[in-house]
Amino acid sequence: MSHLGIPKTYKLFIGGKFPRTESGRILEVRGPTGEFLANASRASRKDFRNAVVAARKASGGWAKSTAYLKGQILYRIAEILDGRSDQFVNELVGQGLPETKARTDVSEAVDLLVHYAGWSDKYQALFSTVNPVASPHFNFSTPEPVGVVGIIAPRRGSLPELVSAIAPALVGGNAVVALAGESALTAISFAEVLATSDVPGGIVNILTGHRDELVPEFAKHMDVNAVLLCSDDADERKIAELEAVENLKRMSLQPDRSLSPSPYHILDFQEIKTTWHPVGV
Repeated sequence: MSHLGIPKTYKLFIGGKFPRTESGRILEVRGPTGEFLANASRASRKDFRNAVVAARKASGGWAKSTAYLKGQILYRIAEILDGRSDQFVNELVGQGLPETKARTDVSEAVDLLVHYAGWSDKYQALFSTVNPVASPHFNFSTPEPVGVVGIIAPRRGSLPELVSAIAPALVGGNAVVALAGESALTAISFAEVLATSDVPGGIVNILTGHRDELVPEFAKHMDVNAVLLCSDDADERKIAELEAVENLKRMSLQPDRSLSPSPYHILDFQEIKTTWHPVGV
């Protein structure tokens, strides 16, 4: 007896749950020869706003978590992703990627998570300073997370590209709302990894949808503190920068490809807090 195939419907990841888009819209995802693979949710502006609310609600607790805990959680994500590597490889091969490249992509994503887990308790020392001042004070500066970071991942939607954009903001104590693209099925599968790890609900929210519809919303939303836009499209960059001016939102513009592993990507979404402490004369 033949098995009845059940095409998967990839939902959104908001607040630690997997809701369908409120608009009911879908995106048909097809393989390299045109065969139907799955339906993906096409996120609306309302879905994006819901994700921002979830991120803001969760951001305070995550920002106050210890560096040790954040590092352990990123490492746990890497462990689960590595344990499910065959599933991701099969999914990527089904989307037309050669098996060797698919395995390389999964391994690269795991390595990126381990890399940033290692930085969790170290970047503060690297970017903190004690400042000389001409008064009887200790003056020192330390990094703190900006809050809610909107991330528009590279268009190709590969797993390491998505992880390279999310991990630095996450380990820096920020909550994330990420737009993974129109057909980034592995992004929602990665969300399933996040949901079964120790990441608190709402800290990472992942949407799939049209960039031209959602990029302006990322840039102009008043409760998004910073945006990472991975794009080589000059018009898209201009639109995002103009929309972000209204609330002086921090913009990080990166090429439309995977971000190289670096602690400076963590610093992109940190505010530097300077403290003055009087010294007895």
